[in-house]
Amino acid sequence: MRFRHLLVWDMRFQARYGFYLLYGFLTALYLVVLASLPQSWREKAAAILIFSDPAAMGLFFMGAIVLLEKSQRVTSFFAVSPLSALEYVCSKVLSLSTIGVLVAAILAIAVGCPSLPSVLAGTFLSSVLFTLIGILVATRITSLNQFLLATVPVEMLVFLPAIAHLFGLTPSILGSYPANVCMDLIAGRSFSVNGLVLTGALLLLLMFAACRSVGKMWSSAGGVKL
Repeated sequence: MRFRHLLVWDMRFQARYGFYLLYGFLTALYLVVLASLPQSWREKAAAILIFSDPAAMGLFFMGAIVLLEKSQRVTSFFAVSPLSALEYVCSKVLSLSTIGVLVAAILAIAVGCPSLPSVLAGTFLSSVLFTLIGILVATRITSLNQFLLATVPVEMLVFLPAIAHLFGLTPSILGSYPANVCMDLIAGRSFSVNGLVLTGALLLLLMFAACRSVGKMWSSAGGVKL
């Protein structure tokens, strides 16, 4: 019950600050872009768009979300509530993943992707990955500029290898790289089973680290260590 209320609150928070409106506009824009491309390019273009935006929105927006919560003293409320860090992290992950998966489904259907379940699974895994990284960074920063600078290395380490992998420009050994596994799923291609296991292990590790990071943020809410 408590988690459900938190999830609804997160979704309302995102709607209030225009997340749904923004992605409604971006989805329409992406559909226009895909429709203007030659048929042979559309599936790869859709995979790149899905991986680099709706799936990655947690990385792009988590800094703003956490800073808004801090400015509104929401984190101080969480710090003294029965809410656990795990519930907080899971709510952020699920609420943002929902948007990403919905946008991915629309784009995949628009280009006639034959493996929609694979696309949705890859989008969900990517969204979890990016959101957890976003939480780890956001809980350690005090300004949006800091967040943007801190996420640049992450973007280079994730986006560049995955896009290169999509076009077959990486060695086969990198097929187990988590970002590349997610890209294979989104593109509807065969993927490395070992890479999928590695991705799952990485997500569990990031989940643990994100929960600890949130706990530390709450313990120092208001500038005083609780």
